[in-house]
Amino acid sequence: MTPALVDANRIEAVAAVLRSPGGTYRVEPISLPEPGREQVLVRVAGTGFCHTDRLPRARGLGIPVPVITGHEGAGIVEAVGPGVRGIRPGDHVVLSFDSCGRCRNCRSGQPAYCEWFWRHNLSATGVDGHTARDVDGVPIASRWFGQSSFATHCLAAERSVVIVDRDLPLQLLGPLGCSVQTGAGSVLLALRVSRGDTIAVSGAGGVGLPAIIAAQLAGADTIVAVDPNPVRRALAHELGATHTLDPGDPELVPQIRELTSGGVDFALDTTGRPDAIRTAIDSLRLTGVCGLVGIQRHALTLSPDALIGRRVIGITEGNAVPQLFIPRLIKLWRQGVLPFDRLIETFQLAELDAAERASVEGAVIKPVVIP
Repeated sequence: MTPALVDANRIEAVAAVLRSPGGTYRVEPISLPEPGREQVLVRVAGTGFCHTDRLPRARGLGIPVPVITGHEGAGIVEAVGPGVRGIRPGDHVVLSFDSCGRCRNCRSGQPAYCEWFWRHNLSATGVDGHTARDVDGVPIASRWFGQSSFATHCLAAERSVVIVDRDLPLQLLGPLGCSVQTGAGSVLLALRVSRGDTIAVSGAGGVGLPAIIAAQLAGADTIVAVDPNPVRRALAHELGATHTLDPGDPELVPQIRELTSGGVDFALDTTGRPDAIRTAIDSLRLTGVCGLVGIQRHALTLSPDALIGRRVIGITEGNAVPQLFIPRLIKLWRQGVLPFDRLIETFQLAELDAAERASVEGAVIKPVVIP
C-alpha cells in the first residue's frame, strides 16, 4: 500500500506519539515530509522495543517531546530521496542506527562511534530539521535513531538501511538492528571471544541472550549467565550458557571464580547497574576484559585495585557495521544456530505501553510492535 499524500510535500501515516515524559503513547495520525537527500521512506512491518526507547520518558536528557520512538524497525521501501544509491522501492530492509558517514570514525569503519552519534540518533530530530507533524501542524520529533519506527511509515537515513532477502519473516527482523546486533557483536566483534575462553554475561535479556548464543558459537568453554529471573536463567541454559547464577547470591563472585579456575577471561554487563558492573569486573582474572553495553544508570565507584591488570571498555551497537554484520546474523539464523526469534512476542501498535511494561517487568524478552 502506497501512503497517501496530504499535500504536495507531506505523506500520511499513523504513529505512537509520546507527548510528555511521564505520559503514555497515543496512536494518532501524523504526516511526514517526502524523503530528503539520502533518505528512504519505509512502510514498517515490525519494530522491536528496546530499553533505550524509554529514555524520552526521563526528564533532563534534552530529548524533545512530542516524539516518536522506535529504533529496531524492519519494512519495505516505498520511496527514496535524492542521492540514494543501491536502494529501490520494494526492497525489504532492516533499519539500524544512523551515523554521519563523514567523520574520522565513520571513515575508518567504526560508525557505531560516529563523532555525531548523539545528534543523529538520540536527539530525535536528525540534522536536517524536517520532522513529522500532527493534524494541527505541530512538529513531532521523528528521527529517533534515524528512523522513529513506532509508526506505519518512517523516514530512515540511507546509512541506517540494510537490504535483506524477501523470503525472510520481515516483521520479526527488527531486533537485528540493535539488541541482537549489540549482544552478538559485543562478543564476536568487540571482545573477540574465541575457542576455549570463559565469559560471564550479566543480564539474560534482549542483549544478553544473543551474547550468550554468540559466545557458544565462538567456542567459549565456560559461559556463565547471571540474571535474577529463573525463567530467563533456564532459557539462557537452553541457548548456550554452561552455568546460570542469581545476582542476589552473596557468594556470586567466588562461585564464578571457582567455575573458571580463578576468574573469567571476559565479562559483559548488559544491565547498566553499578552493582552488576562491579561484580562483572571483580569476576575477571588478571588480563581479563569487561565490556559495558548501553548507558550506565548511576555513577560507578570501584575499589582502588579493581582495574589492576584488567580492562573495561564501553561498547556501542556491538562495534558493528550493520551492512556487514546483519547479513552475517541472518545467515546464522538460517543455519539454525541464532534462534533470536525465540525471544520475540508481538504486540499491536496500540499496545506499545503494554509492550514496554512487559519488557521492563521481565515478562517478555523482546517485544516486537506490529503497526
